[in-house]
Amino acid sequence: MKDRTFVIIVTYNGMQWIDTCLKSVVNSSVKLDIIAIDNNSTDGTIEIIENEFPDVVLLKQHNNLGFGKANNLGISYALKKGCDYVFLLNQDAYLEVDTIGRMIEVHKNNLQYGVLSPIHLNGEGNKLDKTFSHYLRYDSNNYFYHDAIKQQLKSDYSVSFVNAAAWLLPVSTLKMIGGFDPIFFHYGEDDNYCQRALFHSLKIGVISNAFIRHDRENVLKGNPKSDTKKLKFFEIREKARWANINLSTNELETLIKKKFISVIKLFIKLKFSRAIYSYKEYKVLNSISKEILVSRQNNKKKAPNYLSI
Repeated sequence: MKDRTFVIIVTYNGMQWIDTCLKSVVNSSVKLDIIAIDNNSTDGTIEIIENEFPDVVLLKQHNNLGFGKANNLGISYALKKGCDYVFLLNQDAYLEVDTIGRMIEVHKNNLQYGVLSPIHLNGEGNKLDKTFSHYLRYDSNNYFYHDAIKQQLKSDYSVSFVNAAAWLLPVSTLKMIGGFDPIFFHYGEDDNYCQRALFHSLKIGVISNAFIRHDRENVLKGNPKSDTKKLKFFEIREKARWANINLSTNELETLIKKKFISVIKLFIKLKFSRAIYSYKEYKVLNSISKEILVSRQNNKKKAPNYLSI
């Protein structure tokens, strides 16, 4: 009996990519079920899916659930349909024909892997995706680049993290770990998931002969300038840091106390603008501390957390 694999794509105003993305999935060398969860797009993404890809299961949302919650809906649907694997694919990423087949083959020979990713190329496919290249740096895996230069690549390489633009998740991982933690709306959820996988003694791997193209080089990211945006990135970073169940939370409590003391000292020194901003950071840390504790308690359990099955 062949494995049943669902490709799950979260869409949000992805009109410029979705046609190429879905065609790459349809043209895969293995049979795939496709689920698209649309986060209330307004640009024609939904119309392209409905008109050009009628076999895609489209779960239309009335508001933007974010990346993690939307993926959880798709994963839950796949589990109810008896999936053996799910493959999470960004709307701006494109599969090569034999990518998923090769990944499943590697997993069957390496069942200790809980999360597997192909090599991420740039949109044109002529070089590595810049961000992805960091996940294979020497500190994360000190064999990959050596083996590539020596033309002695192995089929798979263990890493501590790889972003969720293209993840193969076996059903055993989903039943042990669950879905994405809803304390993350967008960004940080894949960091958290990898942390949980490592806590539960699962490995994270990159497959050397399977590829996607991640078409994001022309998307301007820009540095946040307003205090609101800076504080949002601060919140994401601190959630990803302290919700890590491989670390102790005692240091978070210490950090909150130190942050409050620093606010007082800045006011005493009449550094009011810095004091006000530091107080805003203190409020963020204080506000997320309780949900981080709940998150950590949930994620230490072996269970299909955050999924409906």
